[in-house]
Amino acid sequence: MQNQRHQLENLYKQYARPLYFYLLKLCGSTQLAEDLTQEAFVRATVYLHTYEEEEARAWLFKVARNAYLDEWRKQQRLRTIPLLSIFSSKKEMISPYGLPEESLLTQERNQQLDELLKYLPEQYRSIIYLREYELFSYKEISDALQLTKDQVKITLHRARKRLASLAEKKGW
Repeated sequence: MQNQRHQLENLYKQYARPLYFYLLKLCGSTQLAEDLTQEAFVRATVYLHTYEEEEARAWLFKVARNAYLDEWRKQQRLRTIPLLSIFSSKKEMISPYGLPEESLLTQERNQQLDELLKYLPEQYRSIIYLREYELFSYKEISDALQLTKDQVKITLHRARKRLASLAEKKGW
């Protein structure tokens, strides 16, 4: 029992923050993201004995995603879900705060991406977030989203293609 408690504390310290940000990107609400993070760890406590340490990250993200999907189903409404871009191309910084022009352009690109991602299905948003922001491997995404590795590759390709198509339609 003490060992499981120690295991859970370690998991919480290591993954609570990334789970919170993932859930925040999915739901767009800080309060709901906090609640869902806690819900994910409550659920994880119940099944702590079934996970393997090397797969903890993907397993916890799967638990968190399922908590989000359960909440979404309860609400029975479509939410607009923002996702911030991590494609910042700062190669050289003159000051620790960056160049104002670069910052403004990055902010504008992020807003454009947020707008485009609202039109993607949840699975596409999740797969793009996990791969590009959390830097999950295909195997980790496969575990988290309960897809085969080939399905992950195909879905990620389709999500990126749809995103590019939407950007083209908008003239970006």
